Amino acid sequence: MIAKAHSATLAGIEALPIVIEVDLQGGSPMFILVGLPDKAVEESRERVRTAMRNSDLDFPFGKIVCNLAPGDIRKEGPSLDLPIAAALLAASRQIPPDELQGTLIVGELGLDGRLRSVDGAVSIAIMAAAHGFSRLIVPSGNAEEAAIAPSVEVYGIERLIDLVELLNGSSAFSPCKLDLSDEGRRPRYEVDFADVKGQRHAIRALEIAAAGGHNALMVGPPGSGKTMLARRLPTILPPLDIEEAIEVTRIYSASGNKAGRSGLLWERPFRSPHHTSSYAAIVGGGKNPKPGEVSLAHLGVLFMDEMAEFDRAVLEALRQPLEDGVITVARVQASLTFPAGCMLVGAMNPCPCGFKGYPEAQCVGSPATCGRYAARISGPLLDRIDLHLHVPRLKPDELLGMDPGEPSEPIRQRVLAARRRQTDRLGPGRTNSKMTPKEIREKIVLSDESRDFLRMVAAKMNLSARVFDRVLKVGRTIADLVNADEVERAHLAEAVQYREQGF
Repeated sequence: MIAKAHSATLAGIEALPIVIEVDLQGGSPMFILVGLPDKAVEESRERVRTAMRNSDLDFPFGKIVCNLAPGDIRKEGPSLDLPIAAALLAASRQIPPDELQGTLIVGELGLDGRLRSVDGAVSIAIMAAAHGFSRLIVPSGNAEEAAIAPSVEVYGIERLIDLVELLNGSSAFSPCKLDLSDEGRRPRYEVDFADVKGQRHAIRALEIAAAGGHNALMVGPPGSGKTMLARRLPTILPPLDIEEAIEVTRIYSASGNKAGRSGLLWERPFRSPHHTSSYAAIVGGGKNPKPGEVSLAHLGVLFMDEMAEFDRAVLEALRQPLEDGVITVARVQASLTFPAGCMLVGAMNPCPCGFKGYPEAQCVGSPATCGRYAARISGPLLDRIDLHLHVPRLKPDELLGMDPGEPSEPIRQRVLAARRRQTDRLGPGRTNSKMTPKEIREKIVLSDESRDFLRMVAAKMNLSARVFDRVLKVGRTIADLVNADEVERAHLAEAVQYREQGF
């Protein structure tokens, strides 16, 4: 008899439907698994056999042929253990075969029959809804994050025997519901801008960056607080809405980066890769392509500390995703596109020793050495960074005498108000940093005084067309922060000061 179960496998962060066909035949005991399985899938034969026996279930005797269709898609990972067991149970009439219709099943089996969580539950749930499945059975650790599609009932189970009882009609199981209460959706950050002393100019620049979705570069000597400032940037970004939380959780779930957390992720991502990270680690890739740091920072912040120390190819690879919000990883087998709509925040020293231009310590580098260090970040990449700011080191008297800084919450409220103005102007999910040239012409209103000022600045600073547009975008964001309809000269003057100043 042939029995069928439905499951899924991952390709990047996308889930693809898989049909598991099991045929029980007589003869000598044999378990044949076909359909382009990887090593982890091939080993499921032993996990399934042992788990069924340790769950007091009958493992079919004789020749077993298990086909994973379609045969031209490579199946990866241990998530097919549970659906293979379900097909075997249906073929041996230990569960009704009809109960597998309209049901999608994923899960990794332990030898004792217990289930372990799998990667990509959010993507699998999205695919299940798109393909008309009415029921999704997953390990209990994946149930809350998988319960995102109202049209699909999600059941979380602990053991293989639970699957048998559920499909045999037990009333002991109920669908999992997604927690959308205010408490469940509240982001939890362990840092706050109130921890920062001084650096009012830098905090103001980061507020502008958060309000308009702009990229920023901080330059200053060691110990000036650049990393401290960057780590607090997510605390003033708008909270994730339900669609954004699903998108972030989908990326983290598919890449195996949830670190044991259940449910949706409601915090804005903050990724801080080391400067020795490889090209594939930053942009994504590998033998079986996975999202890189630029995708893991989607809808959040990608912080590149010691930015000048990163490999030149890695930095140049960021130019396209900073413009488009997506990155495509091309391989011989396939091309996969990952989301990459993050804010880039860089930090670097003004020179290799870190003290160029600062009287507190003497710079030990030659002008040529300092010039080569600054040139590690190319002009085209600098053009894509809207805010360039100096972060000076505070003096001891300032550290001892200053009061705590402004908390993150009032800053975030100002950012939210500015974002609402941008939504009214540009549409949902759009920020000033993503305005097109046509939108810049139509949406940014300049007075005659502002035009004259901008014309003078562009000529004096020899601004490229890209930088010219970005100054206008930053000026528009500054105007939004003070609820101004027109971009005035004062707004443009502040925007201009955040451009590169010879470091």
